[in-house]
Amino acid sequence: MPGTPEPVHLATYVNTAKSLIQKLLILVGNTLTLVGCVGLILATTGLVSAEFLSKGISSGVRVIGSVAIAGCLLSAIGYGIVDYLEK
Repeated sequence: MPGTPEPVHLATYVNTAKSLIQKLLILVGNTLTLVGCVGLILATTGLVSAEFLSKGISSGVRVIGSVAIAGCLLSAIGYGIVDYLEK
């Protein structure tokens, strides 16, 4: 049929998309982890007040820690997605 891509080209697009998703997850995850860790260090040393991030019953340090944890989770997904998709 005209207009349908060959299987080789489709596989190339899928592999490229997997690679881009993996790189994006790793980049965003590592960036969030770094920002969260720097924020925790600054809040712990007292250079920056974490109280401006406090919402309701959640303290500011908990919010900064949540950013670091979210980054760790995204990085783990990015590093593990290749193993999962190869099976």
